[in-house]
Amino acid sequence: MVTNLLYARFISGSAVGWIWAFGGLIFLVLCWLAYRQWREYRRLQSELAEMEKVWQNNIQYEFVLKAMRIAVWRYDTTTRAFVYENDFRYGTASYVPDKDETFFDTLTAIDAADVDRVSKAFVDLVEGRTDTYHQEYRVHMPNGSSYWEESYATIVERDADGKPQKIVGTSQRIDARKELEASLVAARNKAEESDRLKTAFLANMGHEIRTPLNAIVGFADLLPVVQSEEDRNQLISEIQANNRKLLRIIDGLVSMSKIEAGAKSLLMAKVDLNQLIQQMVDTYQPTTNVQMTCYCPLAKLEINSDREKLLEILDNLVQNAVKFTTEGSIALTYEVEGNQVRVSVSDTGKGISEADQKRIFERFVKVDEFVPGTGLGLSVAKSHVENLGGQIGVISALGTGTTFWFTLPLEA
Repeated sequence: MVTNLLYARFISGSAVGWIWAFGGLIFLVLCWLAYRQWREYRRLQSELAEMEKVWQNNIQYEFVLKAMRIAVWRYDTTTRAFVYENDFRYGTASYVPDKDETFFDTLTAIDAADVDRVSKAFVDLVEGRTDTYHQEYRVHMPNGSSYWEESYATIVERDADGKPQKIVGTSQRIDARKELEASLVAARNKAEESDRLKTAFLANMGHEIRTPLNAIVGFADLLPVVQSEEDRNQLISEIQANNRKLLRIIDGLVSMSKIEAGAKSLLMAKVDLNQLIQQMVDTYQPTTNVQMTCYCPLAKLEINSDREKLLEILDNLVQNAVKFTTEGSIALTYEVEGNQVRVSVSDTGKGISEADQKRIFERFVKVDEFVPGTGLGLSVAKSHVENLGGQIGVISALGTGTTFWFTLPLEA
């Protein structure tokens, strides 16, 4: 009986021990599982934070693309797939390749002057000879429009041999920048040409002013010693002629100075065009050996204009015809076209080449350096005509003479 009691107590104690051991094991397992859960929770939290960061970066990335108006594209060298992922270029007519098009298919849209350069640069990138790609080129759309584009690209993935596999690039329209560059180049060329012409003008002005001044001074010195009345009258005539010549030079400089300063005040009044044309003939016929004629189709034609400006326009055109016409004739006429009048000054002089016609109205331009003049008369005439609301032009060919014409409104 005692033995049975001892055995029962032993069995009871062992069960309790086993229960405690099993409970401890369960506790350890639960702790391990809790630790695992905690670790997984921390990992998920970290991944969520990274995903949030990536999401925020993608949003910022998209904002940057939109702000810079950039298109992002990818090229796979193995499949030759050329895909645009995002396209934020401004405008509605930007070139986007079809899904089955390769890069070399897109070259058909690039201007012929740029295609060889662009193709070579991209092939060098695809074949690994270069690590980056940067090109500017013109793109022509099927609807006939065109634009400038700038592209950058780089290699983002290579195979085991180091050959490029994936390329990522961006494209951006740069029409505004190209227009600005063209404007700056044109402004620079114009400034350089203006400096060159002004230098030539200043060098020429010394001769143009000195010639009549020398004549005036020289003939004036001779007057006191000349006894013959005929010789004295001849000297006085020469002095007066050179005075007028010098005055025309100064008037041209003053007129151009006013135009440069922006002084465009007009004194509009009724002007008899017939009277002005006849005045030009009466003034210049004694100064030339060629026949000067005028044809006024109307007995009287009054237009609303600035008489002094109109007189200066005619004076510059007629003076130009007289200088370049040594034989033949000079004719002045006009015709009424609707609500405007077209005045013409035609001569049988040596004519003007097509190249010189394009710049004949520019300041300080002289088509013949051996003919006296400042190169300002036609420029002044053009400015006055435009201020009066008209247009001016020239019709000429070498050896066939020249016709300068201008139009003015009948009523201002």
